[in-house]
Amino acid sequence: MRTITYITILVSMMVNAVVFGIGTIAVLTIPALSDQAKYLIPAWTVLTFLISPIVGRFIAPSLRLRQHPGDQPFTG
Repeated sequence: MRTITYITILVSMMVNAVVFGIGTIAVLTIPALSDQAKYLIPAWTVLTFLISPIVGRFIAPSLRLRQHPGDQPFTG
């Protein structure tokens, strides 16, 4: 696999945790949503599994090292 794929997988796991937590707190603290929590939380779980790889793919390229120090010949 390519390096960007590994980075995307790692980032998407972190994004999934954060987005799931935000959504779950919102569902449980808003009284109108809290009544429907047994339907909304599983739906939110599925939605976060679908969204997190997409968000991770956008974040992953910015985490790559642009120029590795060992790529440049030593001139000094």
